[in-house]
Amino acid sequence: MPHTLEQLAIEIRTALKADAGTAGKEAVCKIVSKVLRDEAFIAKHLTADQCKPRKVLYEDPELGFCICGHVYEKPAHGAPHDHGPSWAIYGLAEGDTEMTDWRIVKKGDETSPSLVEPTVSYVMKPGDAHFYDVGVVHSPKRDGLTRLVRIEGTNLDHIKRSNIKAA
Repeated sequence: MPHTLEQLAIEIRTALKADAGTAGKEAVCKIVSKVLRDEAFIAKHLTADQCKPRKVLYEDPELGFCICGHVYEKPAHGAPHDHGPSWAIYGLAEGDTEMTDWRIVKKGDETSPSLVEPTVSYVMKPGDAHFYDVGVVHSPKRDGLTRLVRIEGTNLDHIKRSNIKAA
């Protein structure tokens, strides 16, 4: 039976209420991984006409997390970034994404960026979901059509991102 957006939201809310820490977010990764294999869910919610490149599909009124759809039809190489005071989970539905994790080598301030250097790169494949905690710097590299579900701890439309540059 196909997942609905409402079911996904309930499952995420239940996992986060059971454990608001790392274990709860890892549980959300497992939930997202299941949805990524649901072709009907992907066909309904991850379309280029509505998610190019990002759309908030659901925002939880109680916990504040968001379920976002992303569709990249062309190559997209993101710069190193974090999600400010929020965490995020990337879940890949279609295409491959090379992710790079970075470490801060020099902390910035209000006038200068934090400088980072890469630590590890890995390829996310369809069905993979990965948790990025608050302050974890990462960058995606997508070379073709990519569809993903991203769960944000809070709506990133309202968050000031950190100023980060590669060293």
